[in-house]
Amino acid sequence: MASGYGYSGGPGRCFPFWQEVLACYVVNSSPEDRSGAQKCGLALEDYYECLHHKKEAARVRALQGAFRKSESASPRDNAPTAGDIRNLGLIGKDDVSKQVLSS
Repeated sequence: MASGYGYSGGPGRCFPFWQEVLACYVVNSSPEDRSGAQKCGLALEDYYECLHHKKEAARVRALQGAFRKSESASPRDNAPTAGDIRNLGLIGKDDVSKQVLSS
């Protein structure tokens, strides 16, 4: 949440990432020279990912697309064979059907 507190009143889920960003800025920059703050790009990227989950969402979309593509490439691989249909008792089992009907 924007206030820094989580839903249950404790620290938010991204607070540790924010602490890493602040620590990086404190160590790598000074009021006179701000060029050291460029070293904090990875920590800042982790913090943004924790907030917005953009990379995670992109990965999920890519995996879903690949799964759909593989499913549509061979839709009839798991189709039942003629033997499977016969084993259901619908075709070629006339003697079993007669036994069931006669009893």
